[in-house]
Amino acid sequence: MLNKPLIFDGHLDLAMNALEWNRDLRWPVKDIRKSEEGMTDKPDRAKGTVSLPSMREGHVGVCVATQIGRYVKRGNSMPGWKSPEQAWAQTQGQLAWYNAMEDAGEMVQIRTSDDLEKHLQLWENPPENAAIGYILSLEGADSIVSMHHLEKAYEYGLRAIGPAHYGPGTYAQGTDSNGGIGIKGRELLKEMERLGIILDATHLCDESFREALDIYNGPVWASHNNCRAFVLHNRQFSDEQITELSNRDSVIGVALDAWMMVPGWVRGKSDPKASGVSLKLMINNIDHICQLAGNSLHAGIGSDLDGAFGREQCPYDLDTIADLQKVTGLLSEIGYTESDIQNVLSNNWIRFLKKNLPLSR
Repeated sequence: MLNKPLIFDGHLDLAMNALEWNRDLRWPVKDIRKSEEGMTDKPDRAKGTVSLPSMREGHVGVCVATQIGRYVKRGNSMPGWKSPEQAWAQTQGQLAWYNAMEDAGEMVQIRTSDDLEKHLQLWENPPENAAIGYILSLEGADSIVSMHHLEKAYEYGLRAIGPAHYGPGTYAQGTDSNGGIGIKGRELLKEMERLGIILDATHLCDESFREALDIYNGPVWASHNNCRAFVLHNRQFSDEQITELSNRDSVIGVALDAWMMVPGWVRGKSDPKASGVSLKLMINNIDHICQLAGNSLHAGIGSDLDGAFGREQCPYDLDTIADLQKVTGLLSEIGYTESDIQNVLSNNWIRFLKKNLPLSR
């Protein structure tokens, strides 16, 4: 463990997996898989890749961990809650799980740059069961019932928000949708800027991306996004968007969902190995971001592992999240220096947070 570099994962749906998939993430991955054998309610049963022990094994000592609760209006066929209040309640259950993991000594919330520095010191020489540090993020802002709720969320540690997820949203339009952020989106961004909450540009459709970045003057990152140059879909970023984010001193976390890595992926039918979905495709995305930026300061890992998919839809040469350690050798093979590699593995996220988190509580 001591010889492995620290990895910072910019996007993990840990609480969603614990509550909606009913996974005890304190178990080893192999035990979680065994407990799900024969289950058919979700396509990734018995194929998960993430647990707290596997994170420790891979030296993934800090991550951005999500809350998620989509609100869908009448007539919207997408899955989600029927009211913003129900969506809020869902996120509060997820918060309760994170708090329970803290009480159990498994995780620790990072709210300030002082918290981050203390946690990084722990992981310089971590004990066997070192706590996993997490920065709390909200994926899709539909559960923010009012700006009062936003203030409450900031008080309990929320530090980043992606205004939209899939489809139309209350505050912005997301993947496979169209349109700008509107009056409510402008109000949300104004309050986020006042509080110092990070804007996560992930999932914003092109129009909402453009409007949000024009309006918002605070810190921006993209927790889990890939490059449109490889997969022509609105879920990915164009070269122009990547360049703009780099110019804003953002970090873009590269994701491991197969359909975002290779063209023509068919969910439930395509096979990772037959489709050539390996970690080298992740490296291609990282390298593309670095080449556009002209340096290694804006690419990171935002794996999204177990984000409603498992081994059936991620690189075939990854068994668990611990295999993110392979990124070191793959980047070295294409000429990346030790310093560049460490930037991608963790330092870019760390630098961004030290600059943009409040100093202390």
